[in-house]
Amino acid sequence: MNVSILLAHPNPGSFNHALAAAVVAAAETEGHRARLNDLYAEGFDPVFTANELSNKNPALPPEIARHEGEILEADGLVFIHPNWWGQPPAILKGWLDRVLRAGTAYRFGPDAKGIPGPIGLLKARFMLVLNTSNTPDDVETARYGDPLEGLWRKAIAGFLGIPSFDRINFGPIITSTPKDRENWLTAAGDAAKKIMIRASGPPLAPRQ
Repeated sequence: MNVSILLAHPNPGSFNHALAAAVVAAAETEGHRARLNDLYAEGFDPVFTANELSNKNPALPPEIARHEGEILEADGLVFIHPNWWGQPPAILKGWLDRVLRAGTAYRFGPDAKGIPGPIGLLKARFMLVLNTSNTPDDVETARYGDPLEGLWRKAIAGFLGIPSFDRINFGPIITSTPKDRENWLTAAGDAAKKIMIRASGPPLAPRQ
C-alpha cells in the first residue's frame, strides 16, 4: 500500500516528529511505501487563494498538484499534529483546504441510495490521526468536548467516506517522562500496524 503521512509541527526535535518516524517504520516493516510530508520543513503555503477557490484556472500551483497526486494514489492517510486551541495548526488546516478539493477528493450528489450529500472520491482505505496535547484526555472531553474527535472522525474521514478510522491522543506531553514517550511511540507504531493490516483485508464499506 501507499501510505501518505502529513506532519504538522514546526520543531524538528518534537515528539510529533518522533511519532512520524514510528509510523514510517511501522509502514515499512509491513512492506508498505511510506511518504512523509513535513509541512513546515517544506514551507507549505496554507493560504487558499480566490483563484483556486473559483476553479476557473485548471492549472494548480505545483506544490498543490504534487500533494493532490500523492493523495489520489494513497491507500492510507496518517495525520500527525499537536492540539492547538482544539484545532490542527493553521498550516495543516490550509493543506486540507487546498489539497482536498471538490471534484477530486469528493463531490456532491445522490449516493447509491439516492440520498444527497458528499461522496468521497479517494481510494484511501484508512485514516489514522495522532495528536499530542498538554490537557489530559478526560479534561479535554469534559471541558471542551474533544473538538478534534468530531473534526477528524466526522467532518473529514466521514465526509470523505474513508471506511476505517482511528485516532490517538498522547499527553500531557509537558509532564511526560522518557518512559512515557517510549511507551507512546510503541503504541503509535502498533496502532499504525493494526490499521494497515485491517485495511489490507477484504474491502470495507464507505463510512456514512
